[in-house]
Amino acid sequence: MKYALHEVLEVHEIAAFKTTCLTKSKTMKALVTDQSLKDIMQKDIDVSTRQLQEYASILSNAKQ
Repeated sequence: MKYALHEVLEVHEIAAFKTTCLTKSKTMKALVTDQSLKDIMQKDIDVSTRQLQEYASILSNAKQ
């Protein structure tokens, strides 16, 4: 599928933001002592990682 330039740029922008959020979650998780909050943060890390893989797939297909 061929993507318009603005679509590729939007996905790139979302991926950059999600990367920042993932980095923050991973960093802050090490500082949290409450186990339920750690579990929530781990779920966020897992979801964000999966989403970033999907964004990478979209961006690699857009280059073709």
